[in-house]
Formats: sequence, C-alpha cells, structure tokens
Amino acid sequence: MGASLNVSLMKNNIKYNGVVTKEYNSITAENAMKFDALHPAENTFSWNDADYLVSFAQANNKRVHGHTLNWYMALPSWVTNFVGDSTAWENLLKTHIQTVVTYFKGKVKSWDVVNEAFNDDGTLRNSIWVQKLGTDYIARCFQYANQADPDAILFYNDYGHEYSAAKRTAIINMITGFKNRGIPIHGIGMQFHITYTQSDANISAAINSAAATGLKVHISELDIRLNTNLALGLSLTPALAEQQAARYTFIVKTYKAIPTAQQFGITTWNVGDGDSWIPNWQGAPDWPLPFDANYLRKPAYRGIIEGGK
Repeated sequence: MGASLNVSLMKNNIKYNGVVTKEYNSITAENAMKFDALHPAENTFSWNDADYLVSFAQANNKRVHGHTLNWYMALPSWVTNFVGDSTAWENLLKTHIQTVVTYFKGKVKSWDVVNEAFNDDGTLRNSIWVQKLGTDYIARCFQYANQADPDAILFYNDYGHEYSAAKRTAIINMITGFKNRGIPIHGIGMQFHITYTQSDANISAAINSAAATGLKVHISELDIRLNTNLALGLSLTPALAEQQAARYTFIVKTYKAIPTAQQFGITTWNVGDGDSWIPNWQGAPDWPLPFDANYLRKPAYRGIIEGGK
C-alpha cells in the first residue's frame, strides 16, 4: 500500500511524516521526480528532494516507485524552448531517462516510464514528444529505461481506464504490440482518480482488462471524489463518507481478486484530504483520501482494510 508524497510536508509536518511512516510500505514522489524537478536546466540535475524521499524509504524499509520519466507536462522551459533536429531531441530524451534511471539504480524499484500519452478517445496525445519524435517514441522510452536498469519494473501509466473503453483499448493494444516486438514493459499503472458514483462494472472492467495482459497492475494514483456537482458549500456528511468507503472497498476487493503475482500495489495520490490536488483542480471542496485534514482515519480507511480481507 503506497502514497505519493510531498517532500515539504515530509520535512515539516510531523503528523504527515508519522502517518506515512506507520501506514504505508511503498512511496511515490508526487512531484520530486518529474522532469522539471530533476532536470531544471540542460546541463543541471537537481537531486535533493528525490534523494530525501529515497533516503527516507531506505531508512524505513519502504519501496520507491519512480514517477515519471516522460510526460507532456512538468517540463522545464529549456525543453519546451529547445531547438534541434530529431537526432538532438532523441538525445535529449535518452539522456534524461538514462541519467535519472542510472542515478537511482538499485534504489528505485519501478518507474512510470511514460505518463498520459493517450486522449480519452484512444488517439495519441499530440504532445511535444510526438511532434518532435513521432509516435513510437514511447517504445524507445522503455528501451532506454531498461538499458539503464535492467532490474527496474517498467510501467505505462494513465488515467481513464475506468470511464473510457476507447482509451483502455488503445493502451492495451499498445502494450500488446510492445510485447510482440520485445519492448521491455512489465506493468500497467491505472491512476483511478474517480468519483464515488463510478460503477462497479466500469471499475471491474478496468482492473480485469489490465490483468488480462499478464502484466503487473498498479492502481497508481487513487483518490475518490465526493463533490460531483462542484458545490462550494458542500460538507462531508457521514452518509457521503460511507459511500466513499464502499467504493474503496470494492476497488481493493476487485484488485485482490487478480492473480497475486500481478498485484504490484495500490497507491493513493497523497495522504490526507488537506494535501490533495483535487480541491484546487476542481475549484470546490472535496475529501478524496483515506485520512482527513488532521491525518485521522476516515471510513475510507476502514473500507480499504475490509476490501483486503
């Protein structure tokens, strides 16, 4: 069971640090391993925040999942303003991936190699990487990561598996193609930023279709939104909290039913409701996580435990 972590909160919030230390055995950097954080200038790498999380993990016997080697967002200006031919862009991409993976070799168990490359309709996102390097850059990202650390477990990570059959199918088709070509890919990351109204059928379809590939499955960024109407005056009622708990239970129970060897883990996207990205993103209050703003257990926490029985 994992959580994505904010380095500043780890350093400065005793309650946050305590809950992470006690409750989780896998950690993902929320932002500290993204391109702009690690590689702020062309010839400059900045490791301090990522090193802090890795050191914490080593001291507390926790697994580290790296996020993310390639994404269309969180790019430093030197990349978005980069001028060069396809060879120069390829070198930029390969150098970044291999420098980062080599640096963390033996410390970071697994990586989200490529993040969010598809649109909801199943087409490839027209990202800067597609524009400069063509659609098969994704496969090369996996090859570069594997060359740098052959022992690392490599994931493709995306959202929407649970609501877009077209996107889910496109991702699985890509993965099947990679397997047929011998491209090193070991897992599917499903973000699962979902609402409490998401249906059992859609959740099951997402988890079971991912498992059908035979790869490892990571529910990688789980949170469950309650404020579906974006009501500014909404409050967290006991009834809403129980409905959220039931969704957590169903997700965990469905996940636990896939083959054990394919269960990489479940990671929530941060720890307490006060740390979640959701309220700022949607412009309305919400309570998407298993712990409240004071890091006290919510019914959702109990829901996770019950799902795992």
